[in-house]
Amino acid sequence: MRIVRLANFITERSGRLRVALRELGAGYQRAGHEAVLVHPGIRYSETETSQGLVITLPGPEVPGMGGYRVLIDRARLADTLRGLRPDQLEVSHRSTLRWVGRWARSYGVPSMMVSHVSLDGLFRLFGAGQARWVADRLNARSAAQFDRILATTGWAAAEFERLGIRDVARVPLGVDLDLFSPDRHDPALRRRWAAESNVLVVHCGRLSAEKRPRLSLDAVAALRSWGVPAVLVVAGGGPLRPSLQAEAAERGLPVRFLGHLRDRAELAALLATADVAVAPGPIETFGLGALEALASGTPAVVHAASALPEVIGSAGRAGTDGRSMARAVQVLLERPGRRIAARARAEQFPWSVSVEGFLAAMPARAGASPRT
Repeated sequence: MRIVRLANFITERSGRLRVALRELGAGYQRAGHEAVLVHPGIRYSETETSQGLVITLPGPEVPGMGGYRVLIDRARLADTLRGLRPDQLEVSHRSTLRWVGRWARSYGVPSMMVSHVSLDGLFRLFGAGQARWVADRLNARSAAQFDRILATTGWAAAEFERLGIRDVARVPLGVDLDLFSPDRHDPALRRRWAAESNVLVVHCGRLSAEKRPRLSLDAVAALRSWGVPAVLVVAGGGPLRPSLQAEAAERGLPVRFLGHLRDRAELAALLATADVAVAPGPIETFGLGALEALASGTPAVVHAASALPEVIGSAGRAGTDGRSMARAVQVLLERPGRRIAARARAEQFPWSVSVEGFLAAMPARAGASPRT
């Protein structure tokens, strides 16, 4: 079958959503299906890749979002979909692409919306009035317009299930267990970023408000105030980078900002070399970065309010602010077998299981599609 996937808010420098789309598409192809990904870009293009055909449609850049673009030309997207004649439609951004569910239903195409973002969490985080009421209304509309909602964790499913929506599929994302491996530990890389006596902490994630990257700075500051020689390496770009760099310098913190690492092998080596990874985002619905750290043999400290405690299990610790996250780092550093436990937890999340789960969750064909 032809599985057409739509996504907004990805760029050439975007991280885990792009990774997830690529891995799932490649898995669909290996399973004998035809995968097509449609997403926004500067200009129109078509490229055959390992994840199938990738189509870029022109979409404007969202101001202040670090290069993210969106598909807003509904007529052109609808024409593209009619030309592709999908057997299944998978959508990865429900707010800007919710209307596609209605389009699919009008053509008898089964549709599935993947919940990569918590609307409830976003509205609460940014102080929107009546956050839960607004999120509930939007989530109810999504559930009504798509044939299936898929959540990657129980945490992500909860904002739908509290509305009485019970048919929410739960399928975790995965991790490349060959690329992210303890074998990629690099002593030379460690000497580059931290002396042997220092504690190497890695923040791996986008530097944007919803990710709360300042908590990583706060954690390192607390560690150093307690006499722990912690050094922070930040792998990730985003709109907050300039202010975070200025703040780190003003506070006298040893922080190195690497920007977005396009070379995944370089990222894997950094994660395998770190002592602890920090993922401080409070509204993460899964947390691929933390899982990649675990696969690399590096335990993770995550935000207690997010879905990540559910993902990392006993292979990491959680906190809610800089000091509690610093305490969590200390606990992990003193834990024997922490690297073995981290890898063992990650091995429960191969991409093959994710692909099988996504395919199994796709709704049955409801009627005649444009391919007939």
